[in-house]
Amino acid sequence: SMDLITTATDWLYAWENIQKGAFMPLPEDMLKTYAPKTWETIPEEHWADCSYNGEIYMIPEDNYIQYTNHGMYYRGDWAKEAGVETINNFEDLGTYFQWIKDNQPDCIPWDVGGKNNVGGLLGGYINSNTGNIVINGVNAGNFEFWYGESKDDLYTVTSPYMDSDVLYDAAELFKKWNDAGYWREDVLNYDGDSREEMYAGLSGADQHHSQTFYSQVRPNMDKKQPGSDVKMFPFSMPSKNLTKPLITHQAAAISANSQHPERALMVYDLLRNDEECYRLMNYGIEGEDYLVTDDGKLARPDGYDASTDALDSNFWLGRNDTLELQDSTWWEGTQDMIEEYNSYAIDYPYASFIVDKTNIEVAQAAIANVLSEYIPQLAYGKYDDPKAAVDEMRQKLLDAGYEDVKADLQAQMDAYKAQKEAQ
Repeated sequence: SMDLITTATDWLYAWENIQKGAFMPLPEDMLKTYAPKTWETIPEEHWADCSYNGEIYMIPEDNYIQYTNHGMYYRGDWAKEAGVETINNFEDLGTYFQWIKDNQPDCIPWDVGGKNNVGGLLGGYINSNTGNIVINGVNAGNFEFWYGESKDDLYTVTSPYMDSDVLYDAAELFKKWNDAGYWREDVLNYDGDSREEMYAGLSGADQHHSQTFYSQVRPNMDKKQPGSDVKMFPFSMPSKNLTKPLITHQAAAISANSQHPERALMVYDLLRNDEECYRLMNYGIEGEDYLVTDDGKLARPDGYDASTDALDSNFWLGRNDTLELQDSTWWEGTQDMIEEYNSYAIDYPYASFIVDKTNIEVAQAAIANVLSEYIPQLAYGKYDDPKAAVDEMRQKLLDAGYEDVKADLQAQMDAYKAQKEAQ
């Protein structure tokens, strides 16, 4: 009974579902006939990134800028008093945390629920201090484990967990932070909400991605903690290691069982490209559910109550900046932040790298088990001797089959490189 499906190659298993036959191939003639506006606006190379074995299976969300790079939110007013008004590295972040510890006795520097935020800070440290580029779709369990070496060496497979000193440095730093009390002693058992704590003035920081910052956190903090001047330290800032949004981070597919794929494409073409349909789908009825300000932004009518009046279609399969209305409640610095990212971000280089996991699944599961044992403890500084713990973890990863998986992925990456160079 399903026709249009929202999917993604980095978090909704699109390639795996294509390989299982869950989605219908979309011939060029069918796309040109039944979704002509969509066909015309998507470049050839983007269709190629949505193809498997020479056939198109997805329609990319490739005209919507949504930076989902992670970083740490912090209070600008407190950072100024700490002498680090703009935080752009982990050393300054530690200085900020220490100032809170010394000067805000009712506030935890980062009241993180470690139970639900395993390895986020560690991944951020890797992003800040290496040029390694995460290869999406080959996670070891919940951990981004496999990377390309750098933007200048895209096709050499590596893992900073194994192949550099960055993990030693991170583990030593986080032990110091744990000993200094920058988070709860029972952080790994705590599942509280650091964002709500920050809104209440009880946490000095929160961690998530950029769109959350400019669409939610900064506007809400301006209301809940006036004068807090919340800022974001993007983990990519020191290294300038950032990829542009993956065009298949959200995408549209048609179910292999669809009885009316042509009609589904016609509906999609309207929803993505027709202003009236787009606004009805995303915002509701103008004048009742939303207003458009004189400067072209989204606003709400008087008396609007989000708890009872909000609609949310989650139209992630075809958002379009040509028709999108930026919410007037978003932070006024949003576009400047996006332009800053655009100035150094590179296109994601592995968009059509489809990994055959047949020979590596068992070892990947074993690697994930090792990581789940060690990473939470390392990420929150719970080992008395972090270097020894890293060494012990690395030996277990070798025993789990690290070298075999790496060799298999490198062979597949070599084939992908040859394919890209032949195009």
